[in-house]
Amino acid sequence: MPNIQAVIFDWAGTTVDFGSTSPVSAFMEAFRRAGIEVTDEETRAPMGLLKRDHIRTMLRMPRIEKAWEERYKRIPNSDDVEALYADFEPALMAVLPQHCDIKPYVLDAVAALRQKGIKIGSTTGFTASMMEVVAREASKAGYNPDMLVTADDTGGFGRPWPYMVFENMKRLGLQDVRRIVKVGDTVSDMREGKNAGLIAVGVTEGSSIIGLDKASWDKLPSLEQFALRKKAREMFFANGADFVIDTMEELPKLIEAIENGEKA
Repeated sequence: MPNIQAVIFDWAGTTVDFGSTSPVSAFMEAFRRAGIEVTDEETRAPMGLLKRDHIRTMLRMPRIEKAWEERYKRIPNSDDVEALYADFEPALMAVLPQHCDIKPYVLDAVAALRQKGIKIGSTTGFTASMMEVVAREASKAGYNPDMLVTADDTGGFGRPWPYMVFENMKRLGLQDVRRIVKVGDTVSDMREGKNAGLIAVGVTEGSSIIGLDKASWDKLPSLEQFALRKKAREMFFANGADFVIDTMEELPKLIEAIENGEKA
């Protein structure tokens, strides 16, 4: 296996915002304002998609679609997506600055990768305006990837489409998908990575799949943490992950193992 040239990270739940809590609260509030109560599990299932696509996916869930039809006497449509998004975006923007904490080991992992000459790219389900807030706050804490691409840069084609990955490659001057690793915390991250032909790596702790903030995670007994990591690991592999790590501390050694030809 040739040397890895780049790692393309997700943002919320992967490098910042342990547990990816900010979008969840905003989605739930938007649906609540529309008179529909949604669960944390329902809200997290499409996590990582472009936010309008996320809302559209939730509205297609059988229970939510039925609840909507019972309340409004019709199935949800594109106007409903826009109305929900109009409530979601300001709710998210209000809380975003408080949810940009850098996840454990990220800065050290990025420094180790850069020492090897590996470039740091990034994709996200957030819009460009949302990422202005996130990237600014992350930069204050020392996290500055070499490239940031949103679906605003790809004609609205977010995950699981591969075009944000390809835009990273174009801007970073990369041409071989086999030499690039995608790291993320959601099912859509894995699908984005595999659709682009990359090596896909899931990260369990602080992921949206587990869905707990740092304080809640740290309070759990070790056996409960183990069970949640196992569940997340299985979900990642079921959706195309080539490797799964628990924290970013493991990433530099995993990159070396990949370069040495080791398999999951």
